[in-house]
Parts: sequence; structure tokens; C-alpha cells
Amino acid sequence: MNLFELTAVQLAERLRHRDLSAVELTQAVLARIDAVEETIGSYVTVTRESALRQAEAIDRRRAAGEALGPLAGIPIALKDNLNTKGTLTTCASKMLEHFVPPYDATATAKVQAAGMISVGKANMDEFAMGSSTENSAYKKTTNPWDTSRVPGGSSGGSAAAVAAGEAILSLGSDTGGSIRQPAALCGVVGMKPTYGRVSRYGLVAFASSLDQIGPLSRDVRDNALLLEAIAGHDPLDSTSLTEGVPAWSASLVGGGLKGVKIGLITELMGEGVAPAVRDAVRRAAETYEQLGARVEEVSLPMAEYGIAAYYLVATAEASSNLARYDGVKYTRRADAPDLLTMYQRTREEGFGAEVKRRIMLGTYALSSGYYDAYYKRAQQVRTRIREDYAKAFERFDVLLSPTTPDTAFRLGEKTADPLEMYLTDVATVLANLAGIPALSIPCGFDANGLPIGLQLQGPALSEGRLYQAGYAFEQATEFHRRRPELAFATNR
Repeated sequence: MNLFELTAVQLAERLRHRDLSAVELTQAVLARIDAVEETIGSYVTVTRESALRQAEAIDRRRAAGEALGPLAGIPIALKDNLNTKGTLTTCASKMLEHFVPPYDATATAKVQAAGMISVGKANMDEFAMGSSTENSAYKKTTNPWDTSRVPGGSSGGSAAAVAAGEAILSLGSDTGGSIRQPAALCGVVGMKPTYGRVSRYGLVAFASSLDQIGPLSRDVRDNALLLEAIAGHDPLDSTSLTEGVPAWSASLVGGGLKGVKIGLITELMGEGVAPAVRDAVRRAAETYEQLGARVEEVSLPMAEYGIAAYYLVATAEASSNLARYDGVKYTRRADAPDLLTMYQRTREEGFGAEVKRRIMLGTYALSSGYYDAYYKRAQQVRTRIREDYAKAFERFDVLLSPTTPDTAFRLGEKTADPLEMYLTDVATVLANLAGIPALSIPCGFDANGLPIGLQLQGPALSEGRLYQAGYAFEQATEFHRRRPELAFATNR
């Protein structure tokens, strides 16, 4: 098996015993990028030289006998909305095509402190607005399982990089499913942590009350290790939680789940869910019963209003957050004869169609005469969704559902119908509105060989519970071990 196909834990063992150097591993991943990047398009920027310098430094420290963290020397991709000091951070937008941040995001700094090797900035939907990574201003990312299909979004580059072996681990951001949805479509593991579990300092904001940074990986243990590295309180983020960071990875043990109560969400198993996805999730529920868990159906009555509420709250916050891109400070600036025309031209040239659509939706929802009818009602629905979850968690430890209603769709298939695209997030937006953790793991494949994702949700700060449930499923199945057979550019 190639180095780039192994898990971070497997590679860390070789690095620790000096059977492999960080430079050798980094070179192997960079060679993989050279081989498949033209086909997959995972990266906006590949940081080859700095990655090799970081790897050399890790090897020197290890040779000197320095105690290093468990992920030291592991190559990682960072979504291009995470600030990286001295490295281009574009958010896949023309608005920030020349932006080089003067500081690191807290998550970036923690990755560096853990000794991981950043090999590049992953492609994404512009300003994280999209579900297919087709909204990038620079390139379209393809799905490694079938390069005629999307990888999901908005963290499509992060998910595709891990699935294709262009990175061992990656970081994404999740505002309405942007980690979990591409994880499901690319057959990898993705976690949206509890809101506030990971600092948002240095994450370019889309919707501040929803955004959360999280890990993507090949299996659950890798995912837990990466979350341990980036989680924790940060005084630079006023929404950062003060709770300590448990050793989730060390607590993962094999065996059954006797006594665990799992609720299968009724509203996310009905109309609009592809039969192959529904069947895979039901088989996963049977697997959990075989592991000793008790599985029953549970209703979240307000779930049907989740998409509507989300796309009012998220666009309203986006309208506010993106007002800063006016051409005056650090962004693109259009030539114009006067200030107002400069504002207009800058935003017209700098933003793509989907970003403009969401800014207009959000501005409308916040405008005089419409605020109460739209934004206020959406926030009331959000409260009701939280109440539904609270009631469900009185009875159940974990809630189960598909991550996405279908497997990866074809490039261009949904771009003409924004509503159809938005509905791909129907199962994922609820966790963001409620601020709870949610984990997507592979649970099967459809007739076309495309991955199917299983979503596990738990109450706030229950990441350990979700990891244990996900790990138990992994130990009982083989889905996470499969790797895509890439189709290269020559035969597309």
C-alpha cells in the first residue's frame, strides 16, 4: 500500500520508530499531488517549499530526541478560508485573490504547534457558500470516486484531498454541513464539533453564529486526534468554550455498545432520500443493534423547516459579514471615478454569482418591514429546533440519519437550480442551527460505487460519545478501508 493511502495513526507509528522520515512522507504526498491534482483540483495553493522545510525541521527535532506530538510530521491540507501568515488565503474568491494574511488563524497555529506539515490551501466554494465546490473562482474540484461528479461543498477540496491521497488529514469549516456533506460524498470521516469547541479566530467569517472548524480524515481515530490538536479555549474568540479537551482518541475501544440508545430520525428518512441511501442507513442501524445498542425511531417535528430557517439566518449574517469587502482596505479594488462607483464595481467584479445571491437574500431578510416576517421568525424556528433536540436527547444518546439525501451528483447537474442545490444540506443544517456536534462516517456504496455517509449527532460537548459510536461501527464494517480508483485526466 502506498504511503498516501495509510492513516495518520499508521504513519505516526512509522515516524516514531524512525522507519520513515517526515521528509519522505511529505515528498510522497507532494508526488501524489503532482500525479492527480490536474484531475482532482483539490488545491488553490500548494505550499511545496515550506512543507519540505517544515518536514526537515520535524526530522531534526526527532533526531535530537525531542518529544513530539502524535501527529508531528503528518501532511495536512487547510481550507482556504483559514488564515495562514505569509501564505495566500483567497476563500476561492476574486475578492481576495492577492490577500496574504499577516497572522495565523488559531487553528492554523495549533496545527503548526502539533508539528503537522501544511502542504497547501484547499479549494472551496467561494466564501464557503455552496454544496459542490463549483462556486470557486479558480477551479472546480472533482470527486475522486468519479471525476465526472462533485466532491460536495463547501469543503470539497479538503475532503477530496484526503480521499485522493493528496493529504493525510485536512481541516474544513462547517456552516450548514460543509464538512459532513463532502465527507459523505468522498467516503471519508468529517466532524462538525460543538459550536465554540474550536476557535474561529482567523477563520474568514460566513455566518458567525453557525461557522465551526473541524477535521476530515480516513477514519475515526485520526479524526479524534486532529480534533484534540485544534480544540480548546481561545481568549481571542469570545464564543470559545472554556471546557477542557478530552483525550477522545485514547478512549476509543473495541467491543459492543450495550445500553446505548440510538434514535433514527424519521423526518430524514422519508421523501427525497434516495433508496440506496435509506437502505444503507437502515443496515447501519441493524449493525448498531447487533453491537448491543437499542435503536428506535425518533421525531424532530421542526426538521422540515430547517432549510428555510438556515438560509435566512445564514444569508443575513453573510450580508453583514461580507459588507467589509468594499475595496477600501485589503481587498480587490476596482478603478472608478468616485467612491460609490468604486464600491459597486469592486463588489460586482470581486464576488461570484452565488455570493451575490446570498448577500441579496440576507439584506432583504434584514431590511425594514421584512425583519420580523423573515429573520425573526427564522430565529424562532431555530429555538424550536433546539427544543426538539433537547427532548430527543432526554431519550437517546445518539441520533442517526443519512448525512446527505443522495450520493455525489454530476458536475453542473444542480447549478441551474439553487433550491435543488440547497436541499442537499437538508440533513446537516439542523446541527449548525442547534450548535451541537455531528459526525459523518462512511456506511456503504450505491450501485455506481459512490460512497454513502451516515450522520451521528449528540448533545453539546458529546464528541467523545459520537467518536465511540463511529469507531464501533468502523470496527464492525469495512467501508472506511476502501479507496477510490482514480480516473486520470487522460481518460476523462
